[in-house]
Amino acid sequence: MHTFTSSPPTPTGAPIVFVVDDDQVVSGAVTSLLKSVGYDVRAFSGPNEMLADPLAGLAGCLVLDVRLQGYSGFDLQQRLSESGNHLPIVFMTGHGDIPMSVRAMKAGAANFLTKPFRSQDLIDAVTEAVAAYQAYLEKQRALDSLRKRFECLTPRERQVMVGVVNGLLNKQIASDLVVSEITVKLHRANMMRKMHANSIADVVMAGHQLQLS
Repeated sequence: MHTFTSSPPTPTGAPIVFVVDDDQVVSGAVTSLLKSVGYDVRAFSGPNEMLADPLAGLAGCLVLDVRLQGYSGFDLQQRLSESGNHLPIVFMTGHGDIPMSVRAMKAGAANFLTKPFRSQDLIDAVTEAVAAYQAYLEKQRALDSLRKRFECLTPRERQVMVGVVNGLLNKQIASDLVVSEITVKLHRANMMRKMHANSIADVVMAGHQLQLS
């Protein structure tokens, strides 16, 4: 299965929105609507067809019908979730009820629309989902960069960083590591340089993001 990572390099720069609905009339209408507001849209009649698409990993949002022929939209939602994909899903259904919408939202759906819905409701739902996903991806990229910098630290520099994150003074870290305070200061300076930290506050924040405390 593809890993959903970022918006695609489309000619217009617009995120790709995938539409999965086995009703060609609905699929065509949704596709035309989203294209009219600038999205690059790819429509599919079923989940397997979508997942096999070479651009599947570049999707920015998925508009998904709850009931598909021989398949449930919830099954695809679960399949994506279990594989670690966080692609936002805007569900559509002609048979919506409160328990169904609650189930979808609890499982992480971005929105749940009952047919017939207003065109603006779908546009708003997709716009919000794409924006939230882009923010999530930016956060993940920043965290990945932080992890890579942490991995570049020596074992001793990591120990010093953990001590700093936990609020220990240099002399306390030195005592715990059985080294001199000067040695701790040297390791701390190297650690801060490698972590691109300008202050102790930056180190503490990075440590919390890396769950070092």
